[in-house]
Amino acid sequence: MRPRARLVAALGALALAASPLAAQTPPTKPAAPVEQPAPSPSESPPPYEPQLLRLAEVVGALAYLRDLCGAGDGATFRGKFADLLEAEGNTEARKEALAGAFNRGFRDYQLTYRACTPAAREIVARFLDEAARIAKDVANRYAG
Repeated sequence: MRPRARLVAALGALALAASPLAAQTPPTKPAAPVEQPAPSPSESPPPYEPQLLRLAEVVGALAYLRDLCGAGDGATFRGKFADLLEAEGNTEARKEALAGAFNRGFRDYQLTYRACTPAAREIVARFLDEAARIAKDVANRYAG
């Protein structure tokens, strides 16, 4: 299957299924500019990278919260993320970034919610909508 076709398939599956702010410090400037080799086209992230990272984070949160709230389909979300990782994880750095986002979403809500509450159910509903919206947007804009 072509890489874009795999992406569309993975995003389509996510579309069907439907964090606390970290303290920010100003970036520091290096004493002297460091020459970095330009990434090759295969290494540079695609223009939809921010959306995929957000999608991975949301799916991680859903994998935790859906099981917590009794839906019992957390494994389904982990499987959908695995499909996305297979479609888009063309380098180790990319796989690590996507997996890190997924794990961050999972852990952030695991630390916050120990029981299913009305707020947790509301987050699930919002994240299902957001995941579907991101998946459709990326598929419509960039698949082709």
